Parts: sequence; C-alpha cells; structure tokens
Amino acid sequence: MKIKLGDYNTLTIVKAVDFGLYLDGGDEGEILLPARYVPKDAKIGDQLEVFIYLDQDERPVATTQKPIAKVGDFAWLEVAWVNEYGAFLNWGLMKDLFCPFREQKMRMQKGQYYLVYITIDEESYRLMATAKVDKYLFPTNDEIKQTPYHIYKHGDEVEVMVWQKTDLGFKVIVDNKYQGLIYEGQIFQPLHSGDRLKAYIDHVRQDNKIDLTLQPTGRRQTEEFSDVLLHYLQENGGHCDLGDKSPSELIQDRFKVSKKVYKKAIGDLYRRRLITIADDGITLV
Repeated sequence: MKIKLGDYNTLTIVKAVDFGLYLDGGDEGEILLPARYVPKDAKIGDQLEVFIYLDQDERPVATTQKPIAKVGDFAWLEVAWVNEYGAFLNWGLMKDLFCPFREQKMRMQKGQYYLVYITIDEESYRLMATAKVDKYLFPTNDEIKQTPYHIYKHGDEVEVMVWQKTDLGFKVIVDNKYQGLIYEGQIFQPLHSGDRLKAYIDHVRQDNKIDLTLQPTGRRQTEEFSDVLLHYLQENGGHCDLGDKSPSELIQDRFKVSKKVYKKAIGDLYRRRLITIADDGITLV
C-alpha cells in the first residue's frame, strides 16, 4: 500500500498509545494519529479516513482535520508568517504550508492572500505551495481527449474559483484544471478573488480558451429564472413593479440577471397564463 501524501487516506488502526494511535501506513510504516485527533470509541482494527502530511521533523503524520485544500488543488490562502526562506500559508492544519521564494511571483507579505497550487517538491519530497500556477493549468500535455474543447459543450455546469480581475472581466480556474474567463458583461453580482461558485460554459474555442457565464444558458436559463420570478411574485403580494420595458440596471440590481433573461422569463410565465402584463409591471393571475 502506498500512502498519498497531502491527501486523504483510509488506514487501519494497529496500535494504541498514550499520545494517540498508530495507523498502518504500508510502505511508510506506522503513522501516528495524535491523541487530539482521535475519534471517540476508535479501537484497534477500525479504519479511519485521515489526511496525511509531514510533521515538524518531516515525518508522515495523520490528522482528522480537513485542510482548505490538498495536493493537486488550487487554493486562495493567507500568509501566516514569513522568514528568510519563504512564506508560510495557513491551510487549516497545525503546520503551515511552505512557499519558497523561488516559487513566488512576487515577495509574499504577511496577512495577504495569494492563489497557489499545492504540490510535492520532487527534490525534497516535502509538501509546498507555488504561486507559479500557470504551469499547472491544463492542457499541459498532448492528450487531446483531456482538452476543454473535447470535454465541455455549451451550457455545461462547472465549478470555478475566481482568480483575478482583468480589463475584460475575471479570470477563473474551471474544475480545478483549466483557465477560463467571465466577461464583464456577464457579471451581475460582486466577485472577489478566491470565491468558489457555479458557472456555465458559454463557448470553448479550438485553442481551448473557455468563456463562461454565471447564469444557465438558453432554455434552461429561462426556465430556472422563471421559477425564481414566480417565487418572488408569490412572496411579494403577487406583483412586481419591473416590466419588460424597465431599465436593465434596475433588473440587474434586484434579480442579478440581464434584461434579456428577465424579458424571456416574463414571456414564459405569460404563455403559461400565470401572469398579466401592464405598464406598472407584472401581476400573478
């Protein structure tokens, strides 16, 4: 059995001592789970899901705590402290995550947040963070089936993490693998670096650049917002003072959607004979 360092492992309890439990680490030998992390009623022979990282002496150690991210993840982390070797990032465990100066795009400052990728240093076999995230974004190989152009289609729902603001909108990381862009005109809610949220594929170009939107696209978008608008009417006395001729800014401010989406939802509810339309807005039948 090979342990996955910087990741979750399911290991068997083989020994109990005053200061914790020892787990069967296979090729790594017995791995300590300190007493502070031992679940109640845990006994020899039980299997536990634990996160494996390195202690102060660079030995594998187990914890039942869940870090903010694991090896292979992009994460938005705060610098806890800095010394002459690099920065140490708070990732939710007792021991902070090291980011050496050579892996920083700019000198990291205590209290600031940075986008990093969590990996294992090939030379020292230590866990580390790197701010040079571009080289870890796919496609990083020639496997054509792994490219966004062959994976995603218009309207697919994905998970994104907001990366940084640009002149065009916000750069994001899609499904913890690919770089994408949400254009300014598609943003109807506040976004901040580090935010994690759902988004939808708008277009994937043949060069694998991904354009996204924060609302579902096409018919699905209309149906989902129609339900939102219907619920709003039911909760607000059956009336909404915004009609299909209302300013787009008012619609965006209240419902976080474009005027085009709002008008389509009105049309959908009207065809279903659920509302009437007047100059002063829309009303439930």
